[in-house]
Amino acid sequence: MPQVLVIDDDPIIQAVLRKVLGDQGHSVAVANNGLEGIKQAKRLRPALIICDWLMPLMDGLEVCRQIRTDPDLATVFFILLTSRGAIEDRVRGLDNGADDILAKPVELTELKARVRAGLRLYQANQDLQVQKQLLESELTEAAEYVRSLLPVPLTGRVAVDSRFVPSLHLGGDCFDYYWLDPDYLAIYLLDVSGHGLGAALPSISVLNMLRSQSMTGVNFYQPSHVLTSLNEAFQMDNQNDKYFTIWYGVYNQVKQQLVYASAGHPPAILLTPTDDQSIQLSQLKSTGMPIGMLPDARYSDQRCDVEVPSTLYIFSDGVYEVFQADQAIWGFDAFISFLATAKSEIDRQGLDYILNYVRGLNPNVALEDDLSLLQINFH
Repeated sequence: MPQVLVIDDDPIIQAVLRKVLGDQGHSVAVANNGLEGIKQAKRLRPALIICDWLMPLMDGLEVCRQIRTDPDLATVFFILLTSRGAIEDRVRGLDNGADDILAKPVELTELKARVRAGLRLYQANQDLQVQKQLLESELTEAAEYVRSLLPVPLTGRVAVDSRFVPSLHLGGDCFDYYWLDPDYLAIYLLDVSGHGLGAALPSISVLNMLRSQSMTGVNFYQPSHVLTSLNEAFQMDNQNDKYFTIWYGVYNQVKQQLVYASAGHPPAILLTPTDDQSIQLSQLKSTGMPIGMLPDARYSDQRCDVEVPSTLYIFSDGVYEVFQADQAIWGFDAFISFLATAKSEIDRQGLDYILNYVRGLNPNVALEDDLSLLQINFH
């Protein structure tokens, strides 16, 4: 039975509304003034409130404003009763949060119709909230599934750590690293265009395809061959206009050599300490269109000797395309400069130091894009 709360200092109106609405099958509670009405509303959480505008202690406008600030009462349908006939008064009432306004003296047939309409809208809103909660629950479950697919940290002569922060429940970023054999480590990170479920699905497909090595005839030791095969399999015309960037590398720990290729992805950053205690910074990039844009796109392999010790960072653009407090974007150059200058602190505190710094650039704004970050330490 829907709960209706009547807030009015006139006992006659209280009695009339209680009887009329009770005869309609509604459970009716009454309050004698605005302060008591707010207390009753918080206790009862009614579906609909009928409130007089002019009352002692607190008028109906202030009651409405306070009701609207309470998250538990935000969806209550609020009808304001008023003897004010001017249009500007009605506008003022609606601007302060009222859903409907009824003129006094109240015409009871009209009141009953307005209450029925208000309760229908309230119930529709409640149904939407239930569906929203179910959807959020399913998205959270899906996000947990995606996280379960991501690799655990790797230890040993090559140590890998990672962070993944989607801008929504689900994101289009994905990454993996695994030994192709005892000497060769494959590492990649991809970023699908867009956000949410539509971006997460193709990223999971790519992860499963690469992890299972189910692409017939592909040489997974040759990055350019992998990217060419992905481009053939994931043309955006067949993928709901989705494309993705990717950085893919294979490290030979015997030769201490890294072979890599990129498809429109930000370059990986290799940091190597020098004899004079400074840091040598190398950008590992290659030319190539994002996967899915052009069917005849070509990709090339690059090679890099990795001095030990060194640290490699692979990331999505969400780590540096961050709006600062002045709304200026932090940017790629500032990010890689930060990696070099803060290396000793990052070595002590790990990847959370980078994440906390990025979030601190504008703590009042959520991340605009998915953020993925890999740190590979060559010992």
